[in-house]
Amino acid sequence: MDRIPILKLGRLLLVTIQVDMHDQLAMTLQDDLTERIVKDRAQGVLIDISALDIVDSFIGRMISNTAAMARVLDARTVLVGMQPAVAITLVELGMTLTGVKTALNVEQGVRLLESA
Repeated sequence: MDRIPILKLGRLLLVTIQVDMHDQLAMTLQDDLTERIVKDRAQGVLIDISALDIVDSFIGRMISNTAAMARVLDARTVLVGMQPAVAITLVELGMTLTGVKTALNVEQGVRLLESA
């Protein structure tokens, strides 16, 4: 079974999505991530989508739902590495990504999570 790696950076978790997401992979990621938030007592989650050229409504919902799950577990979520075309697509789809902060790159995302 495919899995997306989750790396620990101090009290933060880094998820780098570099493959096309399908339903099962998204569900596995959400399960893995929520387990890791609890296990590692993570305060924040960085979701790096810099490798994605296209984000559809499914990926947008998955990111929003994952952030909501993290929030319930007392972890904040920052989406990093968004390409301009992805931002345009998300706006055109009407996706607001409630509860998700954004940063240009992982470094800025870490600073954003550590400053709050």
